[in-house]
Amino acid sequence: MKKIIILLSIIVCFISNSQISLAKGDKRAPDRVDGKGPYKRLILRGGIVVTGEGAPARGPMDIVIENDRITQIVNVGNPGVPITSTRRPILKAGDKEINIEGQYVLPGFIDMHAHIGGSADNIPAEYVFKLWLAHGITTVREPGSFNGIPWVMDHVKRSDKNTIAAPRIIPYFGFGLGRDEPITTPKQARNWVKSIAKEGAKGIKFFGAPPSIMKAALTEAKKQGLGSMMHHAQLDVTNMNVIDSARLGLTTMEHWYGLPEALFEHQHIQNYSPDYNYNNEQDRFGEAGRLWLQAAKQGSKKWQQVRDELLSLDFTLDPTFTIYEASRDLMRDMNADWHQDYTLPTLWNFFQPNRYAHGSYWFDWTTDDEIAWKKNYQQWMGFVNDYKNHGGRVTAGSDSGYIFKIYGFSYIRELELLREAGFNALEVIQAATINGAEALNMEKDIGSIRVGKKADLVIIDENPLRNFKVLYGTGHFRLSDENKPTRVGGVNYTVKDGIVYDAKALLADVREIVKTAKKQ
Repeated sequence: MKKIIILLSIIVCFISNSQISLAKGDKRAPDRVDGKGPYKRLILRGGIVVTGEGAPARGPMDIVIENDRITQIVNVGNPGVPITSTRRPILKAGDKEINIEGQYVLPGFIDMHAHIGGSADNIPAEYVFKLWLAHGITTVREPGSFNGIPWVMDHVKRSDKNTIAAPRIIPYFGFGLGRDEPITTPKQARNWVKSIAKEGAKGIKFFGAPPSIMKAALTEAKKQGLGSMMHHAQLDVTNMNVIDSARLGLTTMEHWYGLPEALFEHQHIQNYSPDYNYNNEQDRFGEAGRLWLQAAKQGSKKWQQVRDELLSLDFTLDPTFTIYEASRDLMRDMNADWHQDYTLPTLWNFFQPNRYAHGSYWFDWTTDDEIAWKKNYQQWMGFVNDYKNHGGRVTAGSDSGYIFKIYGFSYIRELELLREAGFNALEVIQAATINGAEALNMEKDIGSIRVGKKADLVIIDENPLRNFKVLYGTGHFRLSDENKPTRVGGVNYTVKDGIVYDAKALLADVREIVKTAKKQ
């Protein structure tokens, strides 16, 4: 019990420190709508539609949107020949139309692990929101709401009203958020869950708790209609791995913590080195990179048992491959194309080696550390792909704001990493859209392009199914027909609730925010 109370105290301290950090500079998003609409009736003309549900691309199609709902999706011809004008929805007085002929239309992306700011001080919400929207992200699950309940809920409400340029925010409160003391009894857990439901929470993020408290919290969460997610912290994973928490009713696991431990065959505790100290960030991440090699191998009986039980529980994996990628190739992430124009100085400084900063663990990062992480990824990706192949739900999340990962850009990188894991392009889009909607119990409204659903769309003139790099705000590097290096791609429009945002204009705003911050 003493160990458990210490763990919970650490978590409460982390939450409290995050709130104090925010108070140094309250960077609320300004009340300003940078998009246009929603229109009484909007017609998008001639797009190539990727529904998000697994169907192949189809076009040209006209999409009719009334206010924020899709009312028609009309086939208006075939590729390579003129559009059949007689099939097209008729333009009426007062209608707005946008010609997107030949452009690809996808459902708005859902980032299932998206903090509004990281641990660095003074990250403006406007900066984060515009980077998300500029990369087609129309819904985010905010894991922990560590900026404080009033601050987060203020942005949730203003986003719902579309008085700010921001994705839809689904707030998951960190377990114990708002309490001065840790939760140590099932009764306290149940009462806390009831209280956050009244505050407007849509779910809970756990790090670790005794089984009796987890059971009480998850049971009450189900009664209140709240979702659940968990980062199975190493401080308590021996008491509760992924299988343990899933059996109690947890619906989503974050990252990979707790999964290799559930796959142990010949041990119960990770093989830590004698000098390991969890508070030493390089120890923490260095040895985490050697954990999957201690787990059961793909295809083994233990592997299949864990996979099949999680499948039977309708469990969701949210791997966030992108956030740990610097562990296997530090120079790649340190020198990413977007840092110069899109990374705030406060973030860049936070990313540098620092014994006080979470995730800034490059004290002496070696070739062997990177090779260990490369092997880690192989087995981790193997499990996620195998889970998907057997019908399991996998979603896309980024956890940006740490470890050289920038909002929006790192989400697109997550799509590339799902592709590396073995997903085909349509499976990647499925993970990024309808799978997230299903995990949030919002599939009736968002997650795919269907009549009756909200108008959340991503519109781009390049084919992302061929190359996900065209979704980056910095575009894709290509040699032109004139034999000149050039950049192509980047999202053209992001539509959220029927409001049309010029993605490239949003990126220009972010560049100005960064430029001003550098001058200061």
